[in-house]
Amino acid sequence: MTICAGIDCEPLFRGSTLHCAQTCMATTKIGAPPEPLYDCLKCPAYCCSYERIAVGKRDIKRLAKHFGIDPETAQQRFTKKWEGEDVLRHQKDKIYGSVCMFLDTKTRRCTIYEARPGVCHEYPDQPRCGYWEFLSWERSHQEDETFIPLKRG
Repeated sequence: MTICAGIDCEPLFRGSTLHCAQTCMATTKIGAPPEPLYDCLKCPAYCCSYERIAVGKRDIKRLAKHFGIDPETAQQRFTKKWEGEDVLRHQKDKIYGSVCMFLDTKTRRCTIYEARPGVCHEYPDQPRCGYWEFLSWERSHQEDETFIPLKRG
C-alpha cells in the first residue's frame, strides 16, 4: 500500500508508469491548510466547462479594471443571466462542447488568471478534485499521461 497524505494512492496508480509522488502534491505542514491532491496544470480545464460560473459585482469590477472598461460594459460583454444571476459567457470547445469565454482552448489555461472571478480562485474549496482523481485513474489505465476521456456519440 502506498500512503500519501493519509490516503491510499496505490489503487489509483497500480500497473502504471504514473506514481503518486509524480501527481500528488500533498504535504502535512503543521497548522497549514492541506496542499491540493491534484495538479490543475495537467487537467484540460474541466471546471471551466461548468455552465454556471457565477460572478458578483466585485468580480465584474475586477474584470472591468483588467480590460480598462467600465463595469456596465464588462457585465454586458462578459456575462449573461442564468436563473437570475450573472454567469460568465461561454465559447465553443472541442472537448467539452462549451467552456468559459476566458479559457484559451489551445493551451487549456485561463487568459484572465490574475483577474479571474472569486469562484474560480476558490475552486475546488477542498484538497481533492473528483475530476482529477477520475482523470488520473483513466490516464494510468490507458498508460497515457495525456489521455482525455471524451463523450462520444
